[in-house]
Amino acid sequence: MSDPIQAIKEMRSGADKSYQHEREGIKHEIFVGMATCEIAAGSREAMKVFNDAIESGELKDTRVSRKGCAGRCNVEPTIEVVTGGKSYRYIKVTPEKASEIVQKHLIGGEVITEWLQGECGSEKPESDDLHNRSYGRFGDLPVFGKQLRIALRNCGIIDPENIDEYIHNRGYEALADVLKNHKAANVIEKVKESGLRGRGGAGFPTGLKWDITAKFQDEEMYVICNADEGDPGAFMDRSTIEGDPHSVLEGMLIGAYAIGATNGIIYIRAEYPLAIKRLEIAIGQAKEKGLLGENILGSGFSFDVELRLGAGAFVCGEETALIHSIEGRRGMPKPRPPYPSESGLFGKPTLINNVETWSNIPALMLDGTDWFSTVGTEKSKGTKVFALAGRVYNTGLVEVPMGTTLREMVYDIGGGIPDGKEFKAVQTGGPSGGCLPASYLETKIDYDSLAAAGSIMGSGGMIVMDETSCMVDVAKFFLEFTQDESCGKCTPCREGTKRMLEILTRITEGKGRPGDIEKLERLGTMIQKSSLCGLGQSAPNPVLSTIKNFRDEYVEHIEEKKCRAGVCSALLGYSINDNCVGCGACKKACPVDAISGEKKGKHVIDQEKCIKCGQCYEVCKFGAVDRG
Repeated sequence: MSDPIQAIKEMRSGADKSYQHEREGIKHEIFVGMATCEIAAGSREAMKVFNDAIESGELKDTRVSRKGCAGRCNVEPTIEVVTGGKSYRYIKVTPEKASEIVQKHLIGGEVITEWLQGECGSEKPESDDLHNRSYGRFGDLPVFGKQLRIALRNCGIIDPENIDEYIHNRGYEALADVLKNHKAANVIEKVKESGLRGRGGAGFPTGLKWDITAKFQDEEMYVICNADEGDPGAFMDRSTIEGDPHSVLEGMLIGAYAIGATNGIIYIRAEYPLAIKRLEIAIGQAKEKGLLGENILGSGFSFDVELRLGAGAFVCGEETALIHSIEGRRGMPKPRPPYPSESGLFGKPTLINNVETWSNIPALMLDGTDWFSTVGTEKSKGTKVFALAGRVYNTGLVEVPMGTTLREMVYDIGGGIPDGKEFKAVQTGGPSGGCLPASYLETKIDYDSLAAAGSIMGSGGMIVMDETSCMVDVAKFFLEFTQDESCGKCTPCREGTKRMLEILTRITEGKGRPGDIEKLERLGTMIQKSSLCGLGQSAPNPVLSTIKNFRDEYVEHIEEKKCRAGVCSALLGYSINDNCVGCGACKKACPVDAISGEKKGKHVIDQEKCIKCGQCYEVCKFGAVDRG
């Protein structure tokens, strides 16, 4: 049996030499964001400008490499230029901007300060310490100042398609230490001590799940990574995999060693082609270096991983439905017990954790459970990754210590509400979460505090809404999603959510009736208590939380036939007031010729013809069109 630690040291030495060799004589290094979001924003075209300048000889002593998503979705494409020992982060880099960066900054030495994000030329960190590197190149930026990046520690820093860069940043050291110095039971105890809870939504203690699975020893056992990310607006798993696929693999290897499994499966939705590609590359590279397969690092431990592509069913995020899908059956949940830990994939003991949970494991084992358990709150240790979206300035991927408040997320990290609008609500937990008003902004982000507030942590979706959002319409939107995604196996979810959706639709169409709110509450409570799986049990949450916190809007819709946000078109009416100057803009914009009037004279809307499309309201520059 070889020494795994010595083997990884030699591997890292080779990676360090490769890292240094590639940078010998390099004056400028350019890192281009090449995640799905960055590519969609145009980073590939910007990268071509830099590469063309190098190939033509215009740029000398320059190296261009890709990086994963750093999380700033609202300012992509992002380019980092490292030169003279300093780092410059350019945002919204079009091909035209890239050309100017080449000419002015890289050739002329003139920093284009108006395109920079944050301070001009922060010092490039040299430390390999994980605590410092978790801030890395981001520490001086306001949006990153309150973040602590553990699961995302390498995202936006390393080239995700180069295993040497992962190894250079202490990759697979935790695995080597585990293989040499820890018995399986000791690994499980360490995960227990850390207080890590599953990041897939339910928050079940990770170490306890590992311990339970390990007790059902069988000649064949499975470890599964759940990367079936189905929440609307969620992109945590995708971004993590695209930016740092090896952290997921290393976490799975440690988990497999702990429970005695030799087979691993990553279940990922087929709509993530770049994440799939990078996982395939990472698996191939890990096999080449002896980090996957037989006798890993000469330790005698063997483990292999394969991919299974899902068709995008939201219900397959539930572990028993996921298992059915992998087995080639329809993705539908089944009653528990037995739990997958006892009888999972093909009836064998199976350990399932999600992407973020697995990504935490190497850092947790490498830097110690004592350190990890100091981050977060008493019952919610560590950090949580969120996809921050909606009506905030800074949208994107963020990772914060548990215990961070919703106010800090919305205002300190999110930058507040744009366009001078007022904050109205924040929804946590995706389509199964709750909507919390301003009075809950001091709520801490942890499993227990969010549950007490009437919401859930979920897998990490967070959507901010302002005064232009109608909470009845929001509830209807999310219920439409969960009702459509219901597998139909159990009656409460299949029929109950449909009845709730019918009532909500009627209310938004101005046909609400007295007693509808009470019906929604009774149905929602029944569905929560009697549905088979988590999808049905949590489907009523958006409706019940909006009734609890925004009941007056439901009353207005039903009794006054009014939508204060102006969203529910059936409840709107348009009229022209005395500010009209007779410019004719509204008349031209009306698609059904419902507006009449002479030039420079007051116009009138024919209410019989009006389809309430709102075009007149949008084009009027004089505040002459009233909506309500």
